[in-house]
Amino acid sequence: MIGTAIQSLVEAVYPPQCAMCDARTAVEFSLCGACWRDTPFIEGLTCDACGAPLPGQPGTPDESDALCDDCLRVARPWRRGRAAFAYRDTGRRMVLRLKHSDRLELARVAAPWLLRAGRPLWPDRPAVVPVPLHWRRLARRKYNQSAVLAQRLSEIAPADYMPDVLLRRRFTAPLDGHDRDARFRSLDGAIVPHAVRGGQLKDRKVILVDDVMTSGATFAAATEACLAAGAAEVCVLALARVTKDA
Repeated sequence: MIGTAIQSLVEAVYPPQCAMCDARTAVEFSLCGACWRDTPFIEGLTCDACGAPLPGQPGTPDESDALCDDCLRVARPWRRGRAAFAYRDTGRRMVLRLKHSDRLELARVAAPWLLRAGRPLWPDRPAVVPVPLHWRRLARRKYNQSAVLAQRLSEIAPADYMPDVLLRRRFTAPLDGHDRDARFRSLDGAIVPHAVRGGQLKDRKVILVDDVMTSGATFAAATEACLAAGAAEVCVLALARVTKDA
């Protein structure tokens, strides 16, 4: 009774607000109706390799083999991939706030969306592994947004969170504005298994987590590192997918 009264008092003084604006919401760590409508969730038929939205309807016999143009042209080292929303509108703003504005609570908002998108990939208790940051970027930012997402995801799904099994051994400049080939060249060999803890991936099924997928170069480098450590299978899961209409 006392706890309920205190909670009611707190909510009266500090009512729940939308995670992206000042509008009131029914519960904490959620979006208001307007921000929800402006978030481009990826639904319906998607590319089975990268999660990009595709024209057509789900439920067709060849749905599991559906691939976007990019994944038809570029061999992906991972098995399957998904993304929660397209990188535009509220989705883009959320990623940028999580990544650059210390809005770590947004990972709590996003984790259920990640899980919903990743359900088709989910094996029995996978290793959930974030894409690593180079130590220089980590020192400047103070946190790895992909690790924060992966940790929150592992808290609501049957999984083993493994934040330090991969290393980004080479610093790479921001890849904004680079074409696909330049991105792959820059990331080639940049991510490796940890010399000691990487052994935890042996024979494991892995879900790699990152905030944004653009060309897939970062996921490819991280996947190769997981496979080099002996992982049995790798799937990839991004919060946002850059799409051609973004």
